[in-house]
Amino acid sequence: MVAAVLLLSGCDNSQQSAKPAQRAVVLEGKTMGTFWRVSLAGVEPSREAALREKIQAQLDGDDRLLSTWKNDSALMQFNHSASTDPWPVSEAMSDIVTLALRIGHKTQGAMDITVGPLVNLWGFGPDKQPVKTPSDADIEQAKNRVGLEHLKVIQSAGAQYLQKEIPDLFVDLSTVGEGYAADHLARLMEQEGISRYLVSVGGALVSRGTNPEGRSWRVAIQQPTDRENAVAAVVDINGHGISTAGSYRNYYELDGKRLSHVIDPATGHPIQHTLVSATVIAPTALEADGWDTGLMVLGPEKAKALALEQKLAVYLIVKEPKGFSTWMSPQFETFLLSQKN
Repeated sequence: MVAAVLLLSGCDNSQQSAKPAQRAVVLEGKTMGTFWRVSLAGVEPSREAALREKIQAQLDGDDRLLSTWKNDSALMQFNHSASTDPWPVSEAMSDIVTLALRIGHKTQGAMDITVGPLVNLWGFGPDKQPVKTPSDADIEQAKNRVGLEHLKVIQSAGAQYLQKEIPDLFVDLSTVGEGYAADHLARLMEQEGISRYLVSVGGALVSRGTNPEGRSWRVAIQQPTDRENAVAAVVDINGHGISTAGSYRNYYELDGKRLSHVIDPATGHPIQHTLVSATVIAPTALEADGWDTGLMVLGPEKAKALALEQKLAVYLIVKEPKGFSTWMSPQFETFLLSQKN
């Protein structure tokens, strides 16, 4: 996941002319190898310190649940276990995996949370970056440990379990972790009695209510460029979650080729097609975070077809011989405020 969405002020007037009481309370920090940001309206600045502490504590807890970079995380304890017996997990873990499996099946395996062995093989996980391109034999060996059919969620007598069919299955929830954490932050704001907020973790955001000027919180979708503030489109997500996956930032060069962090479970290789950015707006950031990865793997034509079939709010950016082209689903158009021509 890349942070390919930007937070905008949501107002047309200069912030400099706004009264101090109208300014948003903005809190920021680090989590999950990325950054979090919370913008609040109608909140007294005196609450900043306490809120920042609660936010960071909650996100640290989410990281201990989902991280593949921490060997003692709840997820890594499951991954390290060779047991194929039902493994007790939290309700949160069960919900995340259940949704990820559902989206995975709807994308015909393009979004696969068991793709960890391939992610690690290509150097985008906790393992070191390879010094040479993995061999066909290594790729096939890793693919034998990948597949949604090897993982299931069990609900029994009020308890939740994950069960792996093969002992060395490796589950990687980085494709949905930011979305879950953003939704979790939104729930924390509600618990704190805050009803006007825009929260983000990496490339996943959730909004509710209006900004300090009484206007919609606006979110900008970045153009696929290394320039930080190049905007392709601006949307009002209106209480929904939004997430963008892209192939143009998290990459490296190996054997003269530019390799994306987005791995196709079907081929075992980083994607090579022309789709460079997929943005999804959904009822939750978790859903958006799952769908955008699957669409990125599928490529432009299959992604368009699936978006229309599932009636998803989707915005795609495709690399053309000269520049980029964009496509949006009818559902996405309802959120669009402006788009670069």
